[in-house]
Amino acid sequence: MHTEAEQGAPRRDLSPRWPRRPSSVLAGSREGLAAVSAALTGAVGSALAVARWPTGPMRPGTPREVLAAATAALGGQGIPEEGLGAEAALARLGRVLVEYGLHLSHPHAVAHLQPPPLTVAVAADALASASNASLDTYDSGPSAIAVERWLIGGLVELAGLGAKADGVLTPGGSMSNLLGLLLARDAAALRKGIDARRQGVGGLGSPVVFCSELAHFSVQRACAALGLGEDAVRLVPTDSRHRMRPDALASLLEGLSPEHAPLAIVATAGTTDFGSIDPLPRLAELAERHDLWLHVDAAYGFGALFSERLAGRLEGLALADSITLDLHKLGWQPAATSVLLVSDAQAFSALDREVAYLNPVDDADAGYEGLLGRSLQTTRRPDAVKVAATLLAHGRRGLGDMVETCHDLARHAERRIASEPELELVSPAELTTVVFRYRHAGEPAREDALNGELRRRLMESGTALIGRTAVRLEGTDAPARVCLKFTLLNPTTTLEDLDALVDAVLAAGRACSPRHQKGAA
Repeated sequence: MHTEAEQGAPRRDLSPRWPRRPSSVLAGSREGLAAVSAALTGAVGSALAVARWPTGPMRPGTPREVLAAATAALGGQGIPEEGLGAEAALARLGRVLVEYGLHLSHPHAVAHLQPPPLTVAVAADALASASNASLDTYDSGPSAIAVERWLIGGLVELAGLGAKADGVLTPGGSMSNLLGLLLARDAAALRKGIDARRQGVGGLGSPVVFCSELAHFSVQRACAALGLGEDAVRLVPTDSRHRMRPDALASLLEGLSPEHAPLAIVATAGTTDFGSIDPLPRLAELAERHDLWLHVDAAYGFGALFSERLAGRLEGLALADSITLDLHKLGWQPAATSVLLVSDAQAFSALDREVAYLNPVDDADAGYEGLLGRSLQTTRRPDAVKVAATLLAHGRRGLGDMVETCHDLARHAERRIASEPELELVSPAELTTVVFRYRHAGEPAREDALNGELRRRLMESGTALIGRTAVRLEGTDAPARVCLKFTLLNPTTTLEDLDALVDAVLAAGRACSPRHQKGAA
């Protein structure tokens, strides 16, 4: 019954401000998909017609100048009170992304493990986003579940794992490493009769995880997140080819005190700086001898399996208990597209959850199952769609040709650098990365500063984007020195492009060198 006040009050207009039926405003309908296509076409057309494309991989200017200009082009700080409409908003954003962004398709964009994505993958990613499917339950995205299961089956076969193997997509290599070490921790706990999910890891003693001194920092982060602490990580020395030394690992294992509980060996197949691959068969032998989980971080190197020429470099990968792979590196996918593979699907049992509103038992028994029990995430977007589109479009051979082309480019860069007296080749190409430095007669600190300065000069001018790292030079006990790095992931780059890039490095080095400046004066 309405109150007297309610009866006397003016009636509000309760008609919906949005249409009740599916329309072009919402992407998940037939009309919406057509509108997505039209909107993207318009935005791309506007960017091509209006935006000022940089001549190099990025816009010239200091970071402060570029970021301030990009913010102003967006319309300044703050959310607008009234919208511009879809067409104008996309046109504005498209222009900002083009004029102030990074152009990974430029042959002089060689700083990071960040490739230009394949066109088919970008288009498929937009299609997947329009569905807004999730992988946690069957009724959140049945087609997306089917695509991911298809993809995992293909990757398991590519890795050489057996019939019990399984996998899941994750939001990045760091998350894949975290999940792999979580499974390793829980497997070690179960061997001691501990349910780590409910009881924690107090009964494990002092857990220890072994990895190379060049392993990705996400190993330490994962141990911290899992409650083991970063001090649980033991770094194993590497050899002259930047690979973990099995003899050093064996000594560390044998020298452990009784209160320490070794959980896992983390091998790397493709270190970030060098692309070096640890000796997987020998590390697998040590893992089996000491009853340890073997996790292989192949975020970078897994893509070598697409290549018949390079696949042999990952010999022993199939002996791993878990494998991280990033297809947004040597797979040319939009980020992030990472996968964790496991040799035995039972490893995922520690992640099982029964939630009344998601996966009740009777639904699961009737076949209405999702992938909630394979991930730390609940809602999970259908990243497998873009990979499936890529594999269907290009096949293993197409991706293998791309990998081999980039490897050939790295070998050419290696030879060119080695031929230049002003440059020093620090590490040759194992996969698609080359590490080097600009020589300068003088104090090491000045030489380090010069290498950092020449890289910034190339960025500020918009000429090139190259990588930087620090390396302890072979045969010395001196501190690590600043080095430069080419990470070559663009298969459309030519040898002439690479030669021009080396020439640009030399020119920047000479411009930064007091010796050359004095000579010019």
